[in-house]
Amino acid sequence: MDLEVVLPDESPDMPPGTLAELAGTAEQLGYRTLYLPDHLLPPAPYGTTYGGVYEPLMTLAHLAAVTSTIRLGTSVLVLPMRSPFVVAKQVATLDRLSGGRAVLGVGVGWDRAEFAAVDADFATRGARTDEDIALLRHLFRDGGAFHGRFHHVEQGVFAPVPTGPLPIMVGGSSPAALRRAATLADEWQGVGLDAAGFARCAARLHELSDHPPRLGTRLAWTGGADELTRTVDEAHALAEAGADAVAVWFGEADGTADRMAEFAARM
Repeated sequence: MDLEVVLPDESPDMPPGTLAELAGTAEQLGYRTLYLPDHLLPPAPYGTTYGGVYEPLMTLAHLAAVTSTIRLGTSVLVLPMRSPFVVAKQVATLDRLSGGRAVLGVGVGWDRAEFAAVDADFATRGARTDEDIALLRHLFRDGGAFHGRFHHVEQGVFAPVPTGPLPIMVGGSSPAALRRAATLADEWQGVGLDAAGFARCAARLHELSDHPPRLGTRLAWTGGADELTRTVDEAHALAEAGADAVAVWFGEADGTADRMAEFAARM
């Protein structure tokens, strides 16, 4: 099972250099992928509910310059709040700048107020996400004409294209998210699942696809010896339930490097 990390991006007071330092530490410790969260215009201050102070794709491009092997991803980008054309350009550029290390994790979002704040349609976010994923893959194959429900392209040249197949990860454990992951994604990431819940999601993904995506999920450990033991045991249980990867969020930036090292040593 791969060990991954969700970097802290919840405090406007955090110096931007902290993320670069933590990215380098995660790579040195052997974490396979680092992720950044995303919110554009949340209705309440950034914090444990709303992460994404520093825009994830722009920040990942910066982190690409200070790392060399770790994958760089979003967990998760709220795709239907953005132009898929801009996202495609950003992600393909990130992939080229990083030497093929980009992972685009996407979700439909959940906060109706945030959608309203950025003038995005909450009601159609699932259908838009499905079409946006198809459009992204179309553009990554050089583009050309595309006709969908929400987007129509008669002609256009897309560049740069990714260096190879760019993994698209779908987050979420709702029936719609599992269907989306099984039919449209290369990877899937759950959140808030115990081993039994993860196993049920994994079984459903296998039912929905002959070639299910890479299976992952998220955990959190913010400190404490007893909680560390519990979280490590939970990670091992998830591996036994079929998890290919577990991504851990270690809480606020202060102390994250130490917690990353301690968790990796225990795994």
